[in-house]
Amino acid sequence: MVAGDWHSELHEVAVYDAFVRLGHHVERFSWHQYFHPVNGILKPIDDIVRRAQNKFLFGPLIARLNRHLIEQVRAFSPDVLFVYRGTHIAARTLEKIRRLLPGCTLVGYNNDDPFAPGHPPWLWRHFLKAIPHYDLMLAYRKANISDFVSAGARRVELLRSWFIPARNHPVEVATDDARNYGCDVIFIGHYEPDWRVSCLEEIVRRGWHLRLFGPGYDWDPVIRKSPELRGQMPVRLLWGEDYNHALCSSKIALCFLSKLNRDTYTRRCFEIPATGTMMLAEYTDDLASLYREGEEAEFFRSPAEMADKIECYLADDICRNKVAAGGLRRVNTDGHDVDSRMRQVLTWVAEIRERQK
Repeated sequence: MVAGDWHSELHEVAVYDAFVRLGHHVERFSWHQYFHPVNGILKPIDDIVRRAQNKFLFGPLIARLNRHLIEQVRAFSPDVLFVYRGTHIAARTLEKIRRLLPGCTLVGYNNDDPFAPGHPPWLWRHFLKAIPHYDLMLAYRKANISDFVSAGARRVELLRSWFIPARNHPVEVATDDARNYGCDVIFIGHYEPDWRVSCLEEIVRRGWHLRLFGPGYDWDPVIRKSPELRGQMPVRLLWGEDYNHALCSSKIALCFLSKLNRDTYTRRCFEIPATGTMMLAEYTDDLASLYREGEEAEFFRSPAEMADKIECYLADDICRNKVAAGGLRRVNTDGHDVDSRMRQVLTWVAEIRERQK
């Protein structure tokens, strides 16, 4: 059984689909619908109440979804319960599930960093209390391995994010794609108050064609003040095939890393190479262990180095395409796809179950 908010096809849905493709009977449990307001004259008030419960993680809706999870586990009797970003799942819920099904392996995964400073204190309180009740905690980043151990985790393994081959793959650039997405440099992602704005401004000042996509509510208030970037407004999100076609239509795709989550890599570090587009990412030792610099990806350690490498690779199509092809080979050879990730999860689960016997 896969449990989670279930609002994104990149997260719970991807995990669910991978387990199905690997030959397993999988049940889903989602909780985002618990917080949808009911229609009627009281809808505005109901909306506020439900949003508050979803944000601060308290109230009758939280209690209800935990109760329903227990009931669904009892009915389905899974061998494995995989909880994706279990912000809403209480420790006592996992305790009850363990009493009901002692043979069920409890697996927790979180793509965010619950230990990083800057998060609101209420966001992770249920998740952190529940850590000791999982049989296996999956850390998105290396820094969280010791964090989970210190929080009482029984076993911790590194599970990096992934690309989804059906969604991230090379495509021929059609005329519409070239018109809508074609550019020298593309960045698709959220805003953070780091150096990404100054980097993007430098690209425009150099005269290169930049396209920026992401959540407009993050970007627009910031770039409205930037003479170089205000022309990108309104910034808009891309999903599905649009996201894939946009990456394929660009010559170079930038990858910035979240400082809030202390990231040393991110999901786009796999999605970009999987499209056959050259990735130019912030340097980290972690990323350098995944791709050979100058052969399978490129890295920058300063805005100046970023600009120098963009200039170099825009002037040399053969070299740029060679690096892009190397990255594409690497993500496939090393198994950075979602099915390979879930196959590894099942291997860890089998080890745990064998020891429990």
